[in-house]
Amino acid sequence: MTGTAVMLGLAACGEPSASEPQAAPASVCAAGTSTTTPRSPSTSTSTADPGEPAFPLHVDTSGRFLRDADEQPFLLHGDTAWSLIAQLRDEDVDRYLADRRERGFNTILVNLIEHEFASNAPANIYGDPPFEADGDFSRPNEAYFEHAESVLQRAQEQGFLVLLTPAYIGYRDSGEGFYDEMDAAGPDVLEGYGRYVAERFSGLDNIVWVQGGDDNPPDASLVDAIANGIESVDADALQTAHGAPETAAFDVVGERPWLDLNNIYTYKDVYPVAIEQFSADRMPFFLLESTYENEHDATTELIRAQAYYALLAGAMGQVFGNNPIWHFDAPGLFEVDVTWQDALGEPGSQSMTHLRGLLDPLEWWKLDPDLDHRFLTDDGDSGGTVGSIACDGSFGLVYVPAVEEVTVDLSTIEGDCITLRWYDPSAGTFTSAGQVTATDEPTTVTPPGPNAEGGADWVLLAQGR
Repeated sequence: MTGTAVMLGLAACGEPSASEPQAAPASVCAAGTSTTTPRSPSTSTSTADPGEPAFPLHVDTSGRFLRDADEQPFLLHGDTAWSLIAQLRDEDVDRYLADRRERGFNTILVNLIEHEFASNAPANIYGDPPFEADGDFSRPNEAYFEHAESVLQRAQEQGFLVLLTPAYIGYRDSGEGFYDEMDAAGPDVLEGYGRYVAERFSGLDNIVWVQGGDDNPPDASLVDAIANGIESVDADALQTAHGAPETAAFDVVGERPWLDLNNIYTYKDVYPVAIEQFSADRMPFFLLESTYENEHDATTELIRAQAYYALLAGAMGQVFGNNPIWHFDAPGLFEVDVTWQDALGEPGSQSMTHLRGLLDPLEWWKLDPDLDHRFLTDDGDSGGTVGSIACDGSFGLVYVPAVEEVTVDLSTIEGDCITLRWYDPSAGTFTSAGQVTATDEPTTVTPPGPNAEGGADWVLLAQGR
């Protein structure tokens, strides 16, 4: 029965509003220690600006996600802006940050120094090189880092967490990064560089350091040195690592004292990769990098699926990427016929806004992947349908990549009356799928048909009251 619940003889319990999800009960069950009410965004899902986080962030006691200084859970919702510091003038930095904030992004992934992907690399757009001599990490150029601090400060003022790579090493002997210069400098000099950047940006609370960059370093001591230098200045600084494709940070660097956050980097099916890290249960993880919009013939449905698969597999967030936004029209890797300014509003970005619009009113941090199919009992025939359910049973989500029937067990949802809604991830709108009394019987629903974009993917939201 398209767009409605198959009632199986059950009495309906009143029609819900189809315009927005209901707020979940204000409780914490995933080993959290404080009661938290989600920030309430506008009833419209066309934009997503639920309020600025209070920095610095810290890992929740559950070890599953981040909280801000006010103990609000922080959904890491990122955009890739690798060349922001090196490529953009001040006025363009402001334009970029304003746009991403309006669209609901709260995190950006940025290179502190840029080896290749900037018009004047390694100098910034104003002609300031990062070092007083080429590649000499012992001689940082104050003018360059003053500009970098200005960019990071404006990001903090706009409520952005910055995933900041202090020295991007580059992909597999490509010359795209600073690995050769790091190797020439050696660990002692690099530890000094780590101390320098930590002290230089000590007035900022919005940085998570990302060590490495697109590869597993042949000599891990070089990456360790920078991380250790940072930690020696700021023991509370959060750090992670960015390895080669098809790796997780923890698997690359292991149990380093400085490693606080895990992440995954994959161009393959995100869901099983994320489930592997969720099941290992070592530290919070997020999707750091996957296929970018306008690269590898990616469809907007793929861009959406990557994000939803990560979050429904237990990730604390995800980072979206777009070509040419990541390099801001500097030399890139793939030709594209759009400017970064015009790309800001492309469908991928719109879909990320709608994703956050769905999750912000919900206690998303309670979600556990439905690995034993207690909630999603029949995921259809096409493959790729996945479910996730709040640990207190207050709500469940199903990502459905094809228009086909799915069956859920609503006895897993707490409450006497269960509301079902279809969410269009391409448009940010809800369609009622019915409201039924609690039941032990399976309930089968079918998406309303093609979504507003003409695609096949939908999200089912089940909530109890």
